[in-house]
Amino acid sequence: MIKLAAPQRNEIAAHGERDYPYECCGLLLGSFSEDGDGKICSEIYPISNAREEEAKGNRFLIRPEELRRGEKYAASKSLDVVGFYHSHPDHPAVPSTYDLDHAWPVYSYILVAVKSGRAEDLLSWEMHPDRSRFNEEEILNVS
Repeated sequence: MIKLAAPQRNEIAAHGERDYPYECCGLLLGSFSEDGDGKICSEIYPISNAREEEAKGNRFLIRPEELRRGEKYAASKSLDVVGFYHSHPDHPAVPSTYDLDHAWPVYSYILVAVKSGRAEDLLSWEMHPDRSRFNEEEILNVS
């Protein structure tokens, strides 16, 4: 489970709409629950999609220096990177095989479907322990 407030949900959706028809991407910053059963996303950290122009419509790339900058920013606020988000322009908010091949365990992966420039579904996914698939993760809306 990941706890997500309306402002973060709205920021992710707005980022997806702004970058359409390309994929947007960013970090989910917050904390891991004490019992290891979930995450709290208290802030998002948008990152520019560094993928080459012709591939931005169905792939995103976070450069290592951008990830490191996001990690430093999170640490300065006593937060952790608890996951990543990206958009799927004109496709469902369901992870692709490519997403699975490039995912890391433990993190949440929020996907927002952006259809014809408007954000629609926003779903969260977590890698299955054996790394064979994603399981949909409950998003608990918090205020």
